[in-house]
Amino acid sequence: MHLHLRRLWAAFVLLIAAPSVWAVGHNISVGGTYESGGYTYPSNGFTPRTVEVAVGDTVTFTNAGGTHNVDADDETSFRCSNGCDGAGGNGDPSGNAWSSTITITPAMAGRSIGYHCDVHGSMGMTGTIVVTGGGGGPVNVPITSGFTGAWYDPNQAGHGIFIEILPNNQMLAWWFAFNPDGTQQSWFGNIGAIDPVTNTAHIDALQTQGGRWIPNFNPANVTNPPWGGLDFSFTDCNHGRVDFESSVTGYGSGHMDLTRITQIAGLACP
Repeated sequence: MHLHLRRLWAAFVLLIAAPSVWAVGHNISVGGTYESGGYTYPSNGFTPRTVEVAVGDTVTFTNAGGTHNVDADDETSFRCSNGCDGAGGNGDPSGNAWSSTITITPAMAGRSIGYHCDVHGSMGMTGTIVVTGGGGGPVNVPITSGFTGAWYDPNQAGHGIFIEILPNNQMLAWWFAFNPDGTQQSWFGNIGAIDPVTNTAHIDALQTQGGRWIPNFNPANVTNPPWGGLDFSFTDCNHGRVDFESSVTGYGSGHMDLTRITQIAGLACP
């Protein structure tokens, strides 16, 4: 009888302990300082900038110095500093030594959640939480050659992205848009890697500058300075999203929902 009870107790302990055994805690440092040439400077960034998590995991943001917060780009997932909005805390930027923890919910599964500091986001203080698994949210589908084509947001017709899937899990993507002032066109993109585990693709985008129309075009004048990061994911053959975070003033961070415009003849998308 006592042995039977001990077995039941062991099973009960295992059951209640399971979430803490399998869930993983992730830590992100917010702001802080760095030393250079004998001087101390503020660091407006997140370390690490990108984390990969699963449903049930926790992410703890800790302010290492400066006036900051963490605000999800979708304006619904989280906004935290001295606690989180909607959870008894205040997510306004704060210079206190604050620490806030969020739990990854099933609704976040299969998403790349961009976030930023409300004060320094335009200066490149951005990050991304990549959530694996299906859960109750959208599920990323594998990125195959069938995704090659032109993509855009129907609500923002007039600019869009050309995507080409290359061998060895590589993606080429170029965004044809406009600069923040609306005074000229802006092209940026590159080739990046597709992660077959998360079914996402990351591209360190370059911005093409310096060219002129023929006959005055001179390839020696063309430069490709860094623009920022692009993270692609797709929920089906015709829909996806791109999360962006730019180091160039004025572009900031956020995301654009994608809908297919064209599909290459002979390429099937299952």
